[in-house]
Amino acid sequence: MMESPGRVAFSIAGFDVMWYGILIALGIVAGIIVISYRAPRYHDIPSDRAFNLIILILIAALAGTRIYYVIFEWEFYGAHPEEILNFRAGGLAIHGGLIFGCLMAALLARIYREKFFNIVDVFFVGIPLGQAIGRWGNFFNSEAHGTHTDLPWAIIVNGDTVHPTFLYESIWCFILFLILWRVDNRRLFVGQIFLLYCMLYSIERFFVEGLRTDSLMVHFPWGDFRQAQVLSLSAIIAAAALYIWFYKRESNRKLAALLEEIEHDDAESVDRDYDKSQGSDDEEIEQESIDTETMKDGDESEYRNPEEIKKSDDRETALENTDEKTTKEEDK
Repeated sequence: MMESPGRVAFSIAGFDVMWYGILIALGIVAGIIVISYRAPRYHDIPSDRAFNLIILILIAALAGTRIYYVIFEWEFYGAHPEEILNFRAGGLAIHGGLIFGCLMAALLARIYREKFFNIVDVFFVGIPLGQAIGRWGNFFNSEAHGTHTDLPWAIIVNGDTVHPTFLYESIWCFILFLILWRVDNRRLFVGQIFLLYCMLYSIERFFVEGLRTDSLMVHFPWGDFRQAQVLSLSAIIAAAALYIWFYKRESNRKLAALLEEIEHDDAESVDRDYDKSQGSDDEEIEQESIDTETMKDGDESEYRNPEEIKKSDDRETALENTDEKTTKEEDK
């Protein structure tokens, strides 16, 4: 069974460097590398523009993780406002980062005249890899763990064996990263990666959140619920509905394009057949003209003028008389 070696990785001149910060930084760097690689190659976003998007969305996401956490823990931070900016004490919520990051992406999409869903698609390929790495910070902080368990992969926190919920999410996010990387190579439609992430991550988070002991709560008149589960369930429903709608719209678009191509090919085929038939008709007409001329020549030779026939007969008769005279003279 694993147990955290402690929060501090090392110290420099009396300043403690925390494992949590190191792993969050590594996760961010890994995500940036993935986004930078795929943006110009698969999403037609130039590298310089992708860099600007990364910086601004990252700032918004980091601020969102803290703001979201503070809102749901306002009972504590309202009484201790000086702790709001104490990031070293922990307290970041991934859902806040995702929400604020998407809001910034929507703003930048208008500024740069990019498609919002194209931007978030490339970001949500890299995000789960960052999550898979960053979640290990919870292990070193001995936080975000689950309830008691006797399973062989349990971790030890305060002398008790508990569910390593950070590990469940880390493994799932890495698998999700591999899935989205592969799907992004051949996206069916713009927005597919974002919607798949919303569905697949939310399914995992809904169930894993039920094991955790430190969940942020949301209060309704009919009871208190884990906010991550409420948000995850809402995301699953909304993303599934949008996915079906986007898929049908893209399928209809492709079908219309295919039918138009078929009609165009049929029209070209008809034109070619018409040209061939016209050429064949011209050849027949030409052949008929030749035959007609030949018949005329034959008719002229067969049906001569009567006077010409009489003259010809007279010439033949004269020749015969001449031959007879010549014969008589030879006899004499």
